[in-house]
Amino acid sequence: MAHMAQRATARAQERVSYLVATVATIGTRPSGQRHPLVAAAIVLPVALLLAVVFGGVDAVVTKASSVAGMLGR
Repeated sequence: MAHMAQRATARAQERVSYLVATVATIGTRPSGQRHPLVAAAIVLPVALLLAVVFGGVDAVVTKASSVAGMLGR
């Protein structure tokens, strides 16, 4: 009985590792590099979350308004 549980656990771990490897290859080219749009789609949600959590949105709005003021808009 214990042997069957070990096999089931091993199969589940194999499935999880296969799934992780498959997801990691999304958007990769044959050369092994990821397409820039795929990389941006991965990074931007995390960057937005960090900006909101650490108050970076306020700084970006302040900088953007100063640049707009210098451009005369």
